[in-house]
Amino acid sequence: MTWADILVAALKKAGISLIAYVPDISIYQATKLMEDDPYFQVISSTREEEAIGVAVGAYAVGQRSAVFMQSSGLGNCINAIASLCLPCRTPIPFFVNLRGELGEFNIAQVAMGRASKPILDILGIPHYTLTTTERLDTVLDGALDLCYASREPVALCMTPLLHRGSLA
Repeated sequence: MTWADILVAALKKAGISLIAYVPDISIYQATKLMEDDPYFQVISSTREEEAIGVAVGAYAVGQRSAVFMQSSGLGNCINAIASLCLPCRTPIPFFVNLRGELGEFNIAQVAMGRASKPILDILGIPHYTLTTTERLDTVLDGALDLCYASREPVALCMTPLLHRGSLA
């Protein structure tokens, strides 16, 4: 199974059916699988704050959701996370594609890529770094369980080691 297959299976196992995301070529393999699967409702957003709003709205009506974004997008939605998700105890898994790491070609991505995990730490959001398919299912299952048991966001940080070379 590819990393994307494992990720999609974990989302289904956790009952997460709504996916809000900002398009990103590095996660295309996963979002394409979800778009092709009638289990999922996949909503492409123009900004990360919009994706957060869609996910919070879905949770408010009883639907589990997840948000996919780049690390630069995490910077865009800090206020939505800190003023909406955290005080309202909204359990939303954030899948953050870490830019600015190995093989980065765009210098503009480096600063937020480096700052993402410290920002998550400051906000008190647990985060797990995904680098390989080895035990990926175990990490995803555990993080998603924690997200809903604690009623708080959890971040799953995807690195180029996970998805590079997996693109079709």
